Amino acid sequence: MLTEINFDGIIGPSHNYAGLSLGNIASASNAGAVSEPRAAALQGVAKMRANIALGLAQGFFLPLDRPNTGWLASLGCDIASAEPHMRAAAFSASSMWAANAATVSPAPDSADGRCHLTVANLVTMPHRSHEWTGTLAQLQLAFADTRHFAVHGPVPAPFGDEGAANHMRLCNGHDGAGVEIFVYGKAGGPFPARQHIEAGKAIARRHGLAADATLFLQQSETAIAAGAFHNDVVAVANETVLFTHEQAFENRTEAYAEIRAAFPAVQIVEVPASAVSLADAIKSYLFNAQLVSLPQGGHALVLPSESQEVTAVWQWLEAMVAGNGPIRQLIPVNVRQSMANGGGPACLRLRVVADPATVDPRFMATADRLDTVERVIVSHWPERIAPADLADPALAETVRAARAALIDALDLGELG
Repeated sequence: MLTEINFDGIIGPSHNYAGLSLGNIASASNAGAVSEPRAAALQGVAKMRANIALGLAQGFFLPLDRPNTGWLASLGCDIASAEPHMRAAAFSASSMWAANAATVSPAPDSADGRCHLTVANLVTMPHRSHEWTGTLAQLQLAFADTRHFAVHGPVPAPFGDEGAANHMRLCNGHDGAGVEIFVYGKAGGPFPARQHIEAGKAIARRHGLAADATLFLQQSETAIAAGAFHNDVVAVANETVLFTHEQAFENRTEAYAEIRAAFPAVQIVEVPASAVSLADAIKSYLFNAQLVSLPQGGHALVLPSESQEVTAVWQWLEAMVAGNGPIRQLIPVNVRQSMANGGGPACLRLRVVADPATVDPRFMATADRLDTVERVIVSHWPERIAPADLADPALAETVRAARAALIDALDLGELG
């Protein structure tokens, strides 16, 4: 039976605050701070456990091999000789944000009746541009059953693609055909627009999507300039619901008209700028929430606990839930270590509509597997990483040993 599975990125042992992501306000604000990889990873595991307790299907992806010395070697340097920003890029644990792993089209949407996944190229940011090979290896392993899945390599440069963070789907139930929305950017003031329209078009063609069930909408330049580096910082969709900030799209009226024409059953829940400013939306990551369908019916928002700390945001949310709208429950979660680096609950997960029985079971989260993951984290993940630590050869050894222990514990030696 097709259901939505959330695959969370296990936060890696090299999680650090290097501030490498231009346009990500939280990342830039915390550059140079001391990170807590162990706490970060345990927070991520706790979020997965909470989702399972809600009755949701849950999977995970493993951290990538870091530091990426092969990437540095291709640039003519190594950990010792690399400039600090390049060394930090080689250590980056940003693959934890699985929403950027790939763009996913469920089987009911595709011409051949298979679930299609295209790994994101992430070419805009150097520290992320070398992720796709490791991510692709995991996608090919987790979704190896070619009767049900087709896994594609990246869209070629220079067409920037940052995966599901700029992709939404509307449907009447996850197991039915839906309308897929590709959100692209053109400009963002001082910050780059990371998602190119040509990437979205290429993915739609690869996935065999019907033209009348595929939309391409421009992200607001104002939103990008304010720090909404991905669409999922200002909008999220689930089944018939689109939860969005008033300033998410470049031409709001036209965008809504296109959405309603393609999917008349849509329920647009718009947060007005007069109630919640873009600045407050981005500070709280109100929209970087998991908008999920509960097994008992209705929609819930799994959102960062920071949303409770921004008065305008929490007041609006409480009023919304008290009304008669489709979103009936608020579930705050603690992912503060991820939030400080610019990623909320939605950044940490990739949504894949599939029959869990067709997925390699080693990537599916159960209570026992999460117990195993947690034990490895407690035993092997560093407690803290300061920026200067990245130059210490001992840290590289610790990080590699930690990942190797996790691979061994989960019997995923193919990823070694």
